[in-house]
Amino acid sequence: MNVYKTEQIRNVVLLGHGGCGKTSLVEAMAHLAGLINRIGNVSEGNTLSDFDKEETKREFSINTSVVPLPWNECKINILDTPGYFDFVGEVEEAANAADAAIIVVSGKSGVEVGTEKAWEICEKYSLPRMFFVANMDDDNASFRQVVDDLTALYGKRIAPFFMPIRENEKLVGYVNIVKKGGRKFNGLAEKIDCEIPDYLKDYYDNYREKLLDAVAETSDEYMERYFNGEEFSDEEVRQALRNNVIDGSIIPVAMGSNLEIRGVFNLLNDIVKYFPSPNKIERVGTNRKTNQIFEANYDESKAMSAYIFKTIADPFIGKYSLIKVCSGVLKNDSVVYNCDKDMEEKLNKLYILQGKTPFEVKELSAGDIGAIAKLTNAKTGDTLSTKAVPIIYEKVDMPVPYTYMRYKAKSKGDEDKVSQALAKVMDEDQTVKIVNDTENRQSLIYGMGDQHLEIIVSKLYNKYKVEIELSKPKVAFRETIKKSAEVQGKYKKQSGGHGQYGDVKMVFEPSGDLERPYVFEERVFGGAVPRNFFPAVEKGVQESVIKGPLAAYPVVGVKATLIDGSYHPVDSSEMAFKTATMMAFKKGFLEAAPILLEPIASLRVNVPDRYTGDIMGDLNKRRGRVMGMTPAEGERQIIEAEIPMTEIYGYSTELRSMTGGRGDYSYEFIRYEPAPADVAEREIIERASKVTTIEE
Repeated sequence: MNVYKTEQIRNVVLLGHGGCGKTSLVEAMAHLAGLINRIGNVSEGNTLSDFDKEETKREFSINTSVVPLPWNECKINILDTPGYFDFVGEVEEAANAADAAIIVVSGKSGVEVGTEKAWEICEKYSLPRMFFVANMDDDNASFRQVVDDLTALYGKRIAPFFMPIRENEKLVGYVNIVKKGGRKFNGLAEKIDCEIPDYLKDYYDNYREKLLDAVAETSDEYMERYFNGEEFSDEEVRQALRNNVIDGSIIPVAMGSNLEIRGVFNLLNDIVKYFPSPNKIERVGTNRKTNQIFEANYDESKAMSAYIFKTIADPFIGKYSLIKVCSGVLKNDSVVYNCDKDMEEKLNKLYILQGKTPFEVKELSAGDIGAIAKLTNAKTGDTLSTKAVPIIYEKVDMPVPYTYMRYKAKSKGDEDKVSQALAKVMDEDQTVKIVNDTENRQSLIYGMGDQHLEIIVSKLYNKYKVEIELSKPKVAFRETIKKSAEVQGKYKKQSGGHGQYGDVKMVFEPSGDLERPYVFEERVFGGAVPRNFFPAVEKGVQESVIKGPLAAYPVVGVKATLIDGSYHPVDSSEMAFKTATMMAFKKGFLEAAPILLEPIASLRVNVPDRYTGDIMGDLNKRRGRVMGMTPAEGERQIIEAEIPMTEIYGYSTELRSMTGGRGDYSYEFIRYEPAPADVAEREIIERASKVTTIEE
């Protein structure tokens, strides 16, 4: 592919609900641009952008892929993103690298929750955007309904640029509202002028007036001309609309058919005409040497800097760091400095990726997107620059994963292989997290949802030939006491020669501090227990609190006081006193009204107003306590509650089911509370075998 200058580049992310037609739109674009001779099909697994084995198997996008298209002497870098919510991390990375967005809506399914989520992403990254209503070849598609629904959601900014002309239930042409005329399709790129059908004229007049209102508001001169009844030229309309689209005051709505490649030609033209080149976008970083703001602004004349917005780690195609050049020009023989890792590397080759296929290029100008192979220690979010002008850019604020499962290697001895494979998965996907829960002797894997975790398991098997098993995670209960008990622990053993003798009398009572396992004191008078055995007694307490006598959970909040005892001048030893203490601990703990404590989390659920009743009802079933509600932007409510950690398992799936995917949640541990009798009894019965064993 040719080298393109910054002003010739358009970086566009495709967003939308899962199954709305993003990937098939990429196929139609690629066919028109001459990249492919035949349009691929998602169900056949032969599309440019869905090349991962998991994607072809499941027939939906899982990863963001880049497809650069040459069009009208420009290069359009299309970033095709997943539509399903479990892969929102991929969407965030792509949106951060893009300069504009196309939100794809199925004309048949209409505006869906994924459409609304796509809009929120655009708002977060301040992206100019347009809608493309796909599947207009379907009998049940309704362009008018989509426009009405979008207008109801987002107001007067919604402005159709085209309207479909249908004959005999087929999409045969369109009305171009900007150019004031009807067109009928004649092949892929040819159009024939036609009259605007009578049934569309009222809508056309309404949409056209709306466009002219927007044009008039761009300057006082235009406003005056508009009120005087003067006509604007097509060029004046286009230039004004471009300004409106870039600043977000106009959101165009286009339409077409991906499979029949209708309306896609216009879409590609409009991307070039209305979306900004990177040099119209502000981009700032920090110069680490001077600690001053570095205004990169995708300026080719400035020192080279780029950031890694995504990593592909594949055992078959290798590791690629996907980059966006923020300033200067990156050449294929450059020496780049990784500011985050404080190391330099010489590039061997520079690529652009077309789906999974790499094409070598000599250089990339500011604003362009490309890939570097085999960067040693670079990770997603790292900045590359020159050592003379070391630049660092702010990292993307990625979504936090809250769905988690326990995992273990299916085959013994595969633990190292699993660990290495998971490290590669985390290189690619920043919404995957691994936690080693030493307290419960379990390894936890966190993701954005159950489907996300299921796909990770499948990916580990298919890509890296390792298998893991997922299971319900254990929750870290605690044990403590409510009363006081005075007990004696005596350990006496005689077996020829020196025996073992240790005798302690101790008081066990609540310490009042659940943050600490135990507090140890001694109040021994008259040398009943020599001082040199005090550390052994404390050691006995220390080992006892690791696994409590009730259900083998860690003990907290206990005060242990040594008050008396006896010793033998020959047979007493540290080991004997430690064992005597452990015997006393078990006896005293069980006599001091032991209870189980369960972990409580602070939960925040963000949902549209209409779902608050369902959410609160479900929280009550989960033993949650609603602490309050706070109105949020966009007719939403933030419900704050306290809920046992055991009840959060499976909440992600349930919340999506209740809210149609419109709700999200977060939580954090806050404290321990006494578990209800039925919960405590169940746990004690389940863990009875673990009380008497050392290993779980």
